[in-house]
Amino acid sequence: MKGLMRAVLAAVFGVAVGATAAMAQSYPNRPIRMFVGFPPGGGADIVARVVGNALSIRLGQPIVIENKGGTGGNFAAAEVARSAPDGYTLMHGPDNLFLANPHIYGSKMPLDPLTDLVPVSSLAANQLILAVHPSVKANTMQQFVDLVRKSNPPLFYASIGNGSMHHMAMEILKQHLKFDLTHVPYRGGGPAGAALLAGDIQAMFGGGSLVPTITSGKVRALATTGAKRSPVLPDLPTIGEIYPGYEVLIWHGTFAPKGTPQPILDRLRKEITAVLQQPDVSERLINSGSGEPYFTTPEEFAARIRSDNEKFGTVIRALGIKIE
Repeated sequence: MKGLMRAVLAAVFGVAVGATAAMAQSYPNRPIRMFVGFPPGGGADIVARVVGNALSIRLGQPIVIENKGGTGGNFAAAEVARSAPDGYTLMHGPDNLFLANPHIYGSKMPLDPLTDLVPVSSLAANQLILAVHPSVKANTMQQFVDLVRKSNPPLFYASIGNGSMHHMAMEILKQHLKFDLTHVPYRGGGPAGAALLAGDIQAMFGGGSLVPTITSGKVRALATTGAKRSPVLPDLPTIGEIYPGYEVLIWHGTFAPKGTPQPILDRLRKEITAVLQQPDVSERLINSGSGEPYFTTPEEFAARIRSDNEKFGTVIRALGIKIE
């Protein structure tokens, strides 16, 4: 009887494995939906469309970008997590969904992105630029730190909103270097950049949109947050060069619902890697200010997600940031 049961189980397992292999072999045979949790035109949308357009050519099927904004990507991610794990519904995941949202939204999260979604591939990584108003008497990162430590009351810095990566980058720097600045949150990069240009605030971390104002001399750049220098501003040092141990990256990745067959994940990862190696894709990402291609192994990407989740969680809990 036991022998018969083992034979039946082996047969069932063989059928399941065969079905999975056949599905992966024929994948994809219809359009793939890629959800983006933010409106069109932003950094996440640009990365998704640049990579998605090239990926559709390699896969021979359209990649349909669906923008579903709200709650920092939570709505879009929840819809992907509820979808069939067959490789036809994917999530373009900017880092905040995995690093900040679980700590900020708490029990209000409609999913657990760390378990309900599985990483397919890293896509792009960008770094922030620390810029100051010309009235700030600091031409280098070291001079800025010395000035901030002496300032009483503290200088003001802008972010694009509470809990944003721009906010977290400065709070991590404050902890790392043990100085103080007063946070002024704005609703987006445009208003924050305008406040810096006007001198309403003295400093901010910004993205590619700051580059024109830096090159024109309207604001002064001091350093960047990456592990290596920015290709857009190669003469600018990283903060880590001067103060080792500091690094903040804005990264993007592709994710699938939990339970997606490994052969499908492997196929997607292989093709995405090939896309990111295309010079035209790299140039479009860099020239748009959205970052550089970000290559990792599956293990490295998973480790990065866990590490950043812990790092940002510590800061968010210390600041008491919560969505009520």
